[in-house]
Amino acid sequence: MCKTIAISNLKGGVAKTMTASSLSAGLVNQGKNVLCIDADAQHSLTISFGVPEPHELATTPTTMMLNIINDAEYDPLDGIIRHSDGIHLLPSNNTLAGLETALVSVIARETVLRQYIETVKQRYDYVIVDCAPSLDLLTINALAAADEVIIPVVPRYLDAKGLELLLRTIARIQKQINPNLSIGGILLTMVDKRANFTREIITLLESAYGDSIRVFREHIPHSVRAVESTAQGISIFTYDPSATVFLSNL
Repeated sequence: MCKTIAISNLKGGVAKTMTASSLSAGLVNQGKNVLCIDADAQHSLTISFGVPEPHELATTPTTMMLNIINDAEYDPLDGIIRHSDGIHLLPSNNTLAGLETALVSVIARETVLRQYIETVKQRYDYVIVDCAPSLDLLTINALAAADEVIIPVVPRYLDAKGLELLLRTIARIQKQINPNLSIGGILLTMVDKRANFTREIITLLESAYGDSIRVFREHIPHSVRAVESTAQGISIFTYDPSATVFLSNL
């Protein structure tokens, strides 16, 4: 059974893309077949995988979703790239920014990405969707397609406050669009445990949400090596084999 996991937070700069790429690499290291979908018009995941000239890509999630909207025949595997780390990637570019307009008038517009994933999921153990830091129709499509959502959060006061809006949004999607969506957990990222305030925010998050939502015990530290691996277009595990942080029991 394939599991679709959306990586989402409405705030930028919380390491969503790093979470998506590192989680995918960790799963591949466990022998899983993984497809990453870059569902962000900023295409950070595509860049982090070292795809040259994203603006020249012939096939992106935009292409696939427009094919579904227009009821056109297409090869769902067209455009999927196999990265050197063993991850399969459906890369993106800024054409996603214009897709919102096309989706507005579509019947069942929230489920177009789900329809695409249904055509390829039999080939994969996991589909990881990197979402935009906004509540647009693409993010709603990702949450409507997902079995689970992982929420990266930086332990800072404003980031913690912003989490409330996302949780309310997820609750509405569970009620109205995707009753099978569950929250896989809150993942603390860019953590510097040397700071007292960081520890206080972590305690606050665990106290506020820990009884109803899983807060991962594994924290992702602030890491220069992780930033360097992105610049090289490879996963943190390839760039630094000593990296051990991985989300267990997905």
